[in-house]
Amino acid sequence: MRAAIVAVVLFLATHLAILAGVTTPDKLYFDEIHYVPAGRQMLEPATAAPLLNPMHPPLAKQLIALSILTFGDVPLGWRYPGVLFGSLAIVAVYLCGLVLFAAQGPAVAAALLAFFNQMVFVQSRIAMLDIFALGFSLFAIASFMHGFRQSRPHLWFALAGLGFGLSAACKWSGLFPLAVCIVIVAVIRLMQGWRAQFADGNADDWNRPDLWPDFRFWHFAACFVLVPASVYLATFVPLYGLSIPGILKAQQRIFTDTTTTAIAGHTYMSAWPSWPLLVRPVWYLFDKIGDDRIAAIVLLGNPLVLWPALPALAVCLRDWIVTRRTDAFLIQAFYFGPYLAWALLPRTLGFLYYYLPPATVASLALVYVLRRGNSPRWLLWAFVTIAFAGFAAMLPISAALVGTSMGTFVRLMIFESWI
Repeated sequence: MRAAIVAVVLFLATHLAILAGVTTPDKLYFDEIHYVPAGRQMLEPATAAPLLNPMHPPLAKQLIALSILTFGDVPLGWRYPGVLFGSLAIVAVYLCGLVLFAAQGPAVAAALLAFFNQMVFVQSRIAMLDIFALGFSLFAIASFMHGFRQSRPHLWFALAGLGFGLSAACKWSGLFPLAVCIVIVAVIRLMQGWRAQFADGNADDWNRPDLWPDFRFWHFAACFVLVPASVYLATFVPLYGLSIPGILKAQQRIFTDTTTTAIAGHTYMSAWPSWPLLVRPVWYLFDKIGDDRIAAIVLLGNPLVLWPALPALAVCLRDWIVTRRTDAFLIQAFYFGPYLAWALLPRTLGFLYYYLPPATVASLALVYVLRRGNSPRWLLWAFVTIAFAGFAAMLPISAALVGTSMGTFVRLMIFESWI
Protein backbone atom coordinates (compact mmCIF):
# COMPACT_ATOMS: atom_id res chain seq x y z
CA MET A 1 0.00 0.00 0.00
CA ARG A 2 2.79 2.42 0.88
CA ALA A 3 4.49 1.78 -2.46
CA ALA A 4 1.24 2.51 -4.29
CA ILE A 5 0.78 5.80 -2.41
CA VAL A 6 4.34 6.89 -3.17
CA ALA A 7 3.87 5.96 -6.85
CA VAL A 8 0.69 8.07 -7.04
CA VAL A 9 2.39 11.04 -5.36
CA LEU A 10 5.34 10.79 -7.74
CA PHE A 11 3.00 10.61 -10.71
CA LEU A 12 0.95 13.63 -9.65
CA ALA A 13 4.00 15.75 -8.77
CA THR A 14 5.85 15.05 -12.01
CA HIS A 15 2.64 15.30 -14.04
CA LEU A 16 1.96 18.80 -12.74
CA ALA A 17 5.59 19.86 -13.20
CA ILE A 18 5.70 18.66 -16.80
CA LEU A 19 2.24 20.03 -17.61
CA ALA A 20 3.07 23.57 -16.48
CA GLY A 21 3.45 25.76 -19.57
CA VAL A 22 3.36 22.80 -21.95
CA THR A 23 1.23 24.76 -24.45
CA THR A 24 4.12 27.17 -25.08
CA PRO A 25 4.97 27.54 -27.91
CA ASP A 26 1.51 27.51 -29.44
CA LYS A 27 2.86 26.24 -32.76
CA LEU A 28 4.36 22.99 -33.98
CA TYR A 29 8.10 22.86 -33.34
CA PHE A 30 10.96 20.53 -34.26
CA ASP A 31 9.73 17.00 -35.14
CA GLU A 32 6.15 17.76 -34.12
CA ILE A 33 5.75 18.76 -37.77
CA HIS A 34 6.01 15.04 -38.64
CA TYR A 35 4.02 13.34 -35.90
CA VAL A 36 1.10 15.69 -35.25
CA PRO A 37 -0.02 15.69 -38.93
CA ALA A 38 0.28 11.89 -38.87
CA GLY A 39 -1.99 11.83 -35.82
CA ARG A 40 -4.47 14.16 -37.51
CA GLN A 41 -4.57 11.89 -40.55
CA MET A 42 -5.58 8.96 -38.35
CA LEU A 43 -8.72 10.86 -37.36
CA GLU A 44 -9.91 11.22 -40.93
CA PRO A 45 -12.87 9.02 -41.97
CA ALA A 46 -10.76 7.27 -44.60
CA THR A 47 -6.97 7.19 -44.44
CA ALA A 48 -5.63 9.36 -47.23
CA ALA A 49 -2.79 8.22 -49.46
CA PRO A 50 0.07 8.43 -49.02
CA LEU A 51 0.22 7.53 -45.33
CA LEU A 52 2.08 10.20 -43.36
CA ASN A 53 5.20 9.18 -41.42
CA PRO A 54 5.21 5.50 -42.46
CA MET A 55 8.79 5.06 -41.22
CA HIS A 56 7.64 4.53 -37.62
CA PRO A 57 5.07 2.16 -36.07
CA PRO A 58 1.65 3.68 -35.35
CA LEU A 59 0.95 3.38 -31.61
CA ALA A 60 2.46 6.68 -30.40
CA LYS A 61 0.79 8.54 -33.26
CA GLN A 62 -2.49 6.82 -32.42
CA LEU A 63 -2.18 8.10 -28.85
CA ILE A 64 -1.51 11.63 -30.16
CA ALA A 65 -4.60 11.27 -32.38
CA LEU A 66 -6.69 10.18 -29.38
CA SER A 67 -5.50 13.21 -27.44
CA ILE A 68 -6.35 15.54 -30.32
CA LEU A 69 -9.82 13.98 -30.42
CA THR A 70 -10.17 14.55 -26.66
CA PHE A 71 -8.63 18.01 -26.17
CA GLY A 72 -8.86 19.43 -29.69
CA ASP A 73 -6.29 20.19 -32.37
CA VAL A 74 -4.43 22.58 -30.07
CA PRO A 75 -1.04 22.48 -28.28
CA LEU A 76 -2.50 20.66 -25.26
CA GLY A 77 -4.00 18.05 -27.56
CA TRP A 78 -0.69 17.53 -29.34
CA ARG A 79 1.45 17.29 -26.22
CA TYR A 80 -0.64 15.89 -23.37
CA PRO A 81 0.13 12.22 -24.15
CA GLY A 82 3.84 13.02 -23.74
CA VAL A 83 3.12 14.61 -20.36
CA LEU A 84 1.24 11.50 -19.30
CA PHE A 85 3.92 9.05 -20.42
CA GLY A 86 6.76 11.16 -19.01
CA SER A 87 5.07 11.01 -15.61
CA LEU A 88 4.52 7.27 -15.97
CA ALA A 89 8.17 6.79 -16.93
CA ILE A 90 9.25 8.34 -13.62
CA VAL A 91 6.91 5.99 -11.76
CA ALA A 92 8.46 3.08 -13.67
CA VAL A 93 11.94 4.15 -12.57
CA TYR A 94 10.64 4.16 -8.99
CA LEU A 95 9.38 0.59 -9.47
CA CYS A 96 12.77 -0.44 -10.86
CA GLY A 97 14.37 1.10 -7.78
CA LEU A 98 12.05 -0.82 -5.47
CA VAL A 99 12.99 -4.08 -7.15
CA LEU A 100 16.72 -3.40 -7.11
CA PHE A 101 17.16 -1.73 -3.72
CA ALA A 102 14.17 -3.08 -1.74
CA ALA A 103 13.77 0.27 0.02
CA GLN A 104 11.53 3.31 -0.47
CA GLY A 105 14.20 5.99 -0.05
CA PRO A 106 16.62 4.83 -2.75
CA ALA A 107 13.72 4.09 -5.12
CA VAL A 108 12.34 7.63 -4.73
CA ALA A 109 15.85 9.06 -5.15
CA ALA A 110 16.27 7.13 -8.41
CA ALA A 111 12.96 8.50 -9.71
CA LEU A 112 13.93 12.07 -8.78
CA LEU A 113 17.33 11.76 -10.44
CA ALA A 114 15.66 10.43 -13.59
CA PHE A 115 13.39 13.48 -13.61
CA PHE A 116 16.20 15.92 -12.85
CA ASN A 117 18.34 14.57 -15.69
CA GLN A 118 16.46 17.14 -17.86
CA MET A 119 15.98 14.78 -20.80
CA VAL A 120 12.72 13.23 -19.56
CA PHE A 121 11.31 16.68 -18.75
CA VAL A 122 12.05 18.12 -22.19
CA GLN A 123 11.05 15.02 -24.13
CA SER A 124 7.72 14.83 -22.26
CA ARG A 125 6.74 18.30 -23.45
CA ILE A 126 7.00 17.74 -27.20
CA ALA A 127 4.84 15.56 -29.46
CA MET A 128 7.54 13.07 -30.46
CA LEU A 129 7.63 9.27 -30.20
CA ASP A 130 10.53 8.65 -27.81
CA ILE A 131 8.79 9.29 -24.51
CA PHE A 132 6.08 6.72 -25.33
CA ALA A 133 8.64 4.04 -26.14
CA LEU A 134 10.54 4.93 -22.94
CA GLY A 135 7.46 4.70 -20.71
CA PHE A 136 6.40 1.29 -21.97
CA SER A 137 9.94 -0.11 -21.92
CA LEU A 138 10.67 1.07 -18.36
CA PHE A 139 7.58 -0.71 -17.03
CA ALA A 140 8.69 -3.78 -18.97
CA ILE A 141 12.18 -3.54 -17.48
CA ALA A 142 10.73 -3.22 -13.97
CA SER A 143 8.63 -6.35 -14.61
CA PHE A 144 11.62 -8.27 -15.95
CA MET A 145 13.79 -7.22 -12.99
CA HIS A 146 11.12 -8.42 -10.58
CA GLY A 147 10.65 -11.70 -12.41
CA PHE A 148 14.40 -12.24 -12.55
CA ARG A 149 14.47 -12.75 -8.79
CA GLN A 150 11.44 -15.11 -8.69
CA SER A 151 11.52 -18.89 -8.88
CA ARG A 152 8.47 -18.72 -11.17
CA PRO A 153 8.96 -15.65 -13.36
CA HIS A 154 6.38 -16.62 -16.00
CA LEU A 155 3.80 -13.89 -15.35
CA TRP A 156 6.38 -11.14 -14.87
CA PHE A 157 8.29 -12.09 -18.00
CA ALA A 158 5.01 -12.17 -19.95
CA LEU A 159 4.17 -8.67 -18.68
CA ALA A 160 7.65 -7.57 -19.73
CA GLY A 161 7.01 -8.96 -23.20
CA LEU A 162 3.72 -7.05 -23.31
CA GLY A 163 5.47 -3.80 -22.39
CA PHE A 164 8.26 -4.29 -24.90
CA GLY A 165 5.72 -5.03 -27.63
CA LEU A 166 3.93 -1.76 -26.88
CA SER A 167 7.25 0.09 -26.77
CA ALA A 168 8.31 -1.27 -30.16
CA ALA A 169 4.87 -0.31 -31.51
CA CYS A 170 5.82 3.30 -30.74
CA LYS A 171 9.37 3.18 -32.07
CA TRP A 172 11.62 0.30 -33.04
CA SER A 173 14.23 1.31 -30.46
CA GLY A 174 11.86 -0.42 -28.02
CA LEU A 175 13.26 -3.67 -29.40
CA PHE A 176 16.68 -2.96 -27.84
CA PRO A 177 15.76 -3.70 -24.19
CA LEU A 178 13.71 -6.70 -25.37
CA ALA A 179 16.87 -8.02 -27.03
CA VAL A 180 18.71 -7.49 -23.74
CA CYS A 181 16.17 -9.70 -21.94
CA ILE A 182 16.42 -12.39 -24.61
CA VAL A 183 20.21 -12.43 -24.38
CA ILE A 184 20.16 -12.53 -20.56
CA VAL A 185 17.74 -15.47 -20.40
CA ALA A 186 19.50 -17.32 -23.23
CA VAL A 187 22.94 -16.94 -21.63
CA ILE A 188 21.72 -18.07 -18.21
CA ARG A 189 19.94 -21.08 -19.70
CA LEU A 190 23.07 -21.93 -21.71
CA MET A 191 25.25 -21.75 -18.59
CA GLN A 192 22.78 -23.95 -16.73
CA GLY A 193 22.86 -26.43 -19.59
CA TRP A 194 26.63 -26.55 -19.31
CA ARG A 195 26.25 -26.93 -15.52
CA ALA A 196 28.46 -23.86 -15.12
CA GLN A 197 28.48 -22.32 -11.65
CA PHE A 198 30.68 -20.15 -9.51
CA ALA A 199 33.00 -21.98 -7.10
CA ASP A 200 32.05 -19.68 -4.23
CA GLY A 201 28.45 -19.15 -5.34
CA ASN A 202 25.93 -17.31 -3.17
CA ALA A 203 22.30 -16.20 -3.27
CA ASP A 204 23.20 -12.78 -4.75
CA ASP A 205 24.90 -14.19 -7.86
CA TRP A 206 23.37 -13.06 -11.15
CA ASN A 207 23.52 -16.68 -12.34
CA ARG A 208 22.61 -19.67 -10.16
CA PRO A 209 21.93 -23.31 -11.07
CA ASP A 210 18.54 -23.16 -9.34
CA LEU A 211 17.29 -20.07 -11.20
CA TRP A 212 13.80 -20.46 -12.76
CA PRO A 213 13.53 -24.28 -12.50
CA ASP A 214 10.14 -24.47 -14.28
CA PHE A 215 10.78 -21.89 -17.02
CA ARG A 216 10.86 -23.92 -20.25
CA PHE A 217 11.72 -23.03 -23.82
CA TRP A 218 8.06 -22.61 -24.79
CA HIS A 219 7.60 -20.21 -21.89
CA PHE A 220 10.59 -18.24 -23.18
CA ALA A 221 9.17 -18.18 -26.72
CA ALA A 222 5.73 -17.11 -25.49
CA CYS A 223 6.99 -14.33 -23.19
CA PHE A 224 9.68 -12.81 -25.39
CA VAL A 225 8.50 -13.59 -28.93
CA LEU A 226 4.80 -14.42 -29.18
CA VAL A 227 3.44 -11.85 -26.71
CA PRO A 228 5.47 -8.84 -27.92
CA ALA A 229 4.98 -9.75 -31.60
CA SER A 230 1.21 -10.14 -31.17
CA VAL A 231 0.83 -6.86 -29.33
CA TYR A 232 3.07 -5.06 -31.80
CA LEU A 233 1.26 -6.32 -34.91
CA ALA A 234 -2.17 -5.63 -33.38
CA THR A 235 -1.41 -1.89 -33.44
CA PHE A 236 -1.27 -1.99 -37.25
CA VAL A 237 -4.79 -3.43 -37.59
CA PRO A 238 -6.58 -0.04 -37.32
CA LEU A 239 -4.55 1.16 -40.33
CA TYR A 240 -4.36 -1.96 -42.50
CA GLY A 241 -7.17 -4.16 -41.23
CA LEU A 242 -6.34 -7.85 -41.32
CA SER A 243 -4.37 -7.46 -44.55
CA ILE A 244 -1.22 -9.49 -43.93
CA PRO A 245 0.50 -8.17 -47.11
CA GLY A 246 -0.24 -4.60 -46.03
CA ILE A 247 1.13 -5.14 -42.51
CA LEU A 248 4.24 -6.91 -43.84
CA LYS A 249 4.86 -4.12 -46.36
CA ALA A 250 4.67 -1.62 -43.51
CA GLN A 251 7.40 -3.55 -41.66
CA GLN A 252 9.57 -3.54 -44.77
CA ARG A 253 9.18 0.24 -45.04
CA ILE A 254 10.19 0.73 -41.39
CA PHE A 255 13.15 -1.65 -41.74
CA THR A 256 14.42 0.13 -44.85
CA ASP A 257 14.31 3.51 -43.12
CA THR A 258 15.91 2.17 -39.93
CA THR A 259 18.89 0.61 -41.69
CA THR A 260 19.47 3.08 -44.51
CA THR A 261 22.69 5.07 -44.69
CA ALA A 262 21.42 7.43 -47.40
CA ILE A 263 20.23 10.15 -45.03
CA ALA A 264 21.25 13.77 -45.32
CA GLY A 265 23.11 15.46 -42.49
CA HIS A 266 21.46 17.58 -39.83
CA THR A 267 22.69 20.59 -37.89
CA TYR A 268 22.28 18.84 -34.54
CA MET A 269 23.23 15.28 -35.50
CA SER A 270 25.76 13.47 -33.32
CA ALA A 271 27.42 10.06 -33.17
CA TRP A 272 26.63 7.51 -30.45
CA PRO A 273 30.09 7.61 -28.76
CA SER A 274 29.54 11.29 -27.93
CA TRP A 275 26.14 10.96 -26.24
CA PRO A 276 27.28 10.07 -22.68
CA LEU A 277 29.58 13.11 -22.73
CA LEU A 278 26.73 15.43 -23.83
CA VAL A 279 28.89 16.84 -26.62
CA ARG A 280 26.15 17.91 -29.02
CA PRO A 281 22.65 18.80 -27.78
CA VAL A 282 19.54 19.20 -29.92
CA TRP A 283 17.93 22.63 -30.07
CA TYR A 284 14.19 22.13 -30.41
CA LEU A 285 13.28 25.81 -30.26
CA PHE A 286 15.07 29.16 -30.36
CA ASP A 287 12.72 32.13 -30.84
CA LYS A 288 13.41 35.81 -30.25
CA ILE A 289 10.50 37.20 -28.21
CA GLY A 290 11.86 40.62 -27.25
CA ASP A 291 14.84 42.93 -27.45
CA ASP A 292 16.83 40.77 -25.05
CA ARG A 293 14.49 37.84 -24.51
CA ILE A 294 14.40 34.44 -26.16
CA ALA A 295 12.25 31.34 -25.81
CA ALA A 296 14.53 28.32 -25.93
CA ILE A 297 14.16 24.56 -25.61
CA VAL A 298 17.25 22.38 -25.77
CA LEU A 299 17.59 18.69 -25.12
CA LEU A 300 20.99 18.61 -23.44
CA GLY A 301 20.81 16.52 -20.30
CA ASN A 302 21.81 17.68 -16.84
CA PRO A 303 25.62 17.41 -16.64
CA LEU A 304 25.41 17.24 -12.82
CA VAL A 305 23.53 13.95 -13.22
CA LEU A 306 24.76 12.37 -16.43
CA TRP A 307 28.51 13.00 -16.12
CA PRO A 308 28.76 11.51 -12.59
CA ALA A 309 26.68 8.59 -13.87
CA LEU A 310 29.62 7.44 -16.03
CA PRO A 311 31.95 6.49 -13.14
CA ALA A 312 28.90 5.05 -11.33
CA LEU A 313 28.29 2.75 -14.29
CA ALA A 314 31.95 1.73 -14.18
CA VAL A 315 31.45 0.71 -10.53
CA CYS A 316 28.38 -1.34 -11.52
CA LEU A 317 30.41 -3.06 -14.22
CA ARG A 318 33.20 -3.79 -11.74
CA ASP A 319 30.80 -5.21 -9.15
CA TRP A 320 29.13 -7.42 -11.74
CA ILE A 321 32.48 -8.88 -12.77
CA VAL A 322 34.12 -9.12 -9.34
CA THR A 323 31.26 -9.76 -6.92
CA ARG A 324 28.62 -10.98 -9.43
CA ARG A 325 25.88 -8.85 -7.85
CA THR A 326 22.49 -9.17 -9.51
CA ASP A 327 21.49 -5.53 -9.07
CA ALA A 328 24.75 -4.28 -10.61
CA PHE A 329 24.33 -6.77 -13.46
CA LEU A 330 20.79 -5.67 -14.32
CA ILE A 331 21.65 -1.96 -14.18
CA GLN A 332 24.60 -2.21 -16.52
CA ALA A 333 22.74 -4.61 -18.85
CA PHE A 334 19.84 -2.20 -19.37
CA TYR A 335 22.20 0.74 -19.75
CA PHE A 336 24.79 -0.69 -22.13
CA GLY A 337 22.40 -2.88 -24.13
CA PRO A 338 20.05 -0.13 -25.43
CA TYR A 339 23.00 2.27 -25.78
CA LEU A 340 25.50 0.09 -27.66
CA ALA A 341 22.74 -1.24 -29.93
CA TRP A 342 23.03 2.04 -31.84
CA ALA A 343 26.62 1.14 -32.72
CA LEU A 344 25.32 -1.85 -34.70
CA LEU A 345 23.03 0.16 -36.98
CA PRO A 346 24.49 1.27 -40.32
CA ARG A 347 22.64 4.60 -40.41
CA THR A 348 24.83 7.63 -39.83
CA LEU A 349 22.15 10.06 -38.66
CA GLY A 350 21.88 10.12 -34.87
CA PHE A 351 20.70 12.53 -32.18
CA LEU A 352 21.23 12.92 -28.46
CA TYR A 353 17.59 12.06 -27.73
CA TYR A 354 18.35 8.48 -28.84
CA TYR A 355 20.31 8.34 -25.56
CA LEU A 356 17.14 8.98 -23.51
CA PRO A 357 16.56 5.34 -22.35
CA PRO A 358 20.13 4.61 -21.14
CA ALA A 359 20.37 8.11 -19.64
CA THR A 360 17.23 7.39 -17.61
CA VAL A 361 18.51 3.99 -16.44
CA ALA A 362 21.76 5.70 -15.38
CA SER A 363 19.92 7.18 -12.39
CA LEU A 364 19.75 3.65 -10.96
CA ALA A 365 23.53 3.37 -11.23
CA LEU A 366 23.98 6.59 -9.28
CA VAL A 367 21.74 5.38 -6.47
CA TYR A 368 23.50 2.01 -6.44
CA VAL A 369 26.88 3.69 -5.88
CA LEU A 370 25.71 6.36 -3.45
CA ARG A 371 24.18 3.78 -1.10
CA ARG A 372 26.92 1.22 -1.59
CA GLY A 373 28.80 -0.12 1.44
CA ASN A 374 28.74 2.14 4.47
CA SER A 375 27.92 5.36 2.62
CA PRO A 376 25.95 7.75 4.86
CA ARG A 377 22.30 8.19 3.96
CA TRP A 378 22.65 11.97 3.63
CA LEU A 379 25.11 11.58 0.75
CA LEU A 380 22.42 10.26 -1.60
CA TRP A 381 20.02 13.08 -0.76
CA ALA A 382 22.77 15.68 -1.01
CA PHE A 383 23.39 14.48 -4.55
CA VAL A 384 19.66 14.64 -5.35
CA THR A 385 19.71 18.25 -4.14
CA ILE A 386 22.66 19.06 -6.39
CA ALA A 387 20.84 17.43 -9.31
CA PHE A 388 17.79 19.58 -8.62
CA ALA A 389 19.96 22.70 -8.60
CA GLY A 390 21.31 21.79 -12.03
CA PHE A 391 17.80 21.08 -13.31
CA ALA A 392 16.53 24.42 -11.99
CA ALA A 393 19.46 26.30 -13.53
CA MET A 394 18.60 24.76 -16.91
CA LEU A 395 14.88 25.64 -16.82
CA PRO A 396 15.37 28.81 -18.92
CA ILE A 397 16.52 26.61 -21.79
CA SER A 398 14.25 23.66 -20.99
CA ALA A 399 10.82 25.32 -20.92
CA ALA A 400 9.83 27.96 -23.46
CA LEU A 401 7.36 29.52 -21.02
CA VAL A 402 10.21 30.52 -18.68
CA GLY A 403 12.20 32.34 -21.33
CA THR A 404 15.65 33.76 -20.81
CA SER A 405 17.95 36.61 -21.67
CA MET A 406 20.85 36.39 -24.06
CA GLY A 407 23.19 36.87 -21.11
CA THR A 408 21.80 33.83 -19.29
CA PHE A 409 21.87 31.86 -22.51
CA VAL A 410 25.56 32.62 -23.01
CA ARG A 411 26.40 31.65 -19.42
CA LEU A 412 24.62 28.31 -19.76
CA MET A 413 26.30 27.45 -23.04
CA ILE A 414 29.61 26.41 -21.48
CA PHE A 415 31.00 24.73 -24.60
CA GLU A 416 30.95 25.95 -28.17
CA SER A 417 29.53 22.61 -29.35
CA TRP A 418 26.42 23.23 -27.24
CA ILE A 419 25.33 26.16 -29.43
